[in-house]
Amino acid sequence: MATGTKPRRAVVRRPKPPSHPALVKTQAERGESLQLRIADHITTFAGSMMFVYIHILWFGIWIGFRVEKYPFGLLTMIVSLEAIFLSTFVMISQNRADEKRQALADNEWQIVQTEEKQNEQLLDISNQILELTKAVHGFVAPAGSANKSS
Repeated sequence: MATGTKPRRAVVRRPKPPSHPALVKTQAERGESLQLRIADHITTFAGSMMFVYIHILWFGIWIGFRVEKYPFGLLTMIVSLEAIFLSTFVMISQNRADEKRQALADNEWQIVQTEEKQNEQLLDISNQILELTKAVHGFVAPAGSANKSS
């Protein structure tokens, strides 16, 4: 290592906060529940390389220091329980992703509905302008044809 440089620490990176207003609202609602906040932190950590490194170290120590004899029944049971809990947290994470997608879809639907109303209003205004234009041409045309006949 070069002189004067600090060793790099492994850091669990948190996801960036959402910038879409619908997602900000969903995240705020989710942040109000302690259970969901804990589940989010666990899934963030379980999806990191730090989680992998800790398990490599743990298994290496367990097997290397012969904490128990082969076939490692206790280790197998611990890992099985961990897998059960992690699969539950994965499902919670999937539910969170579904909530985000639904929030975005709901927001998009609201926008589409608003645009539809605006488009209908613009069409009504365009039709009114067309009718007024036809009426003006109706008044102007007879006066113009009277000038030609004299």
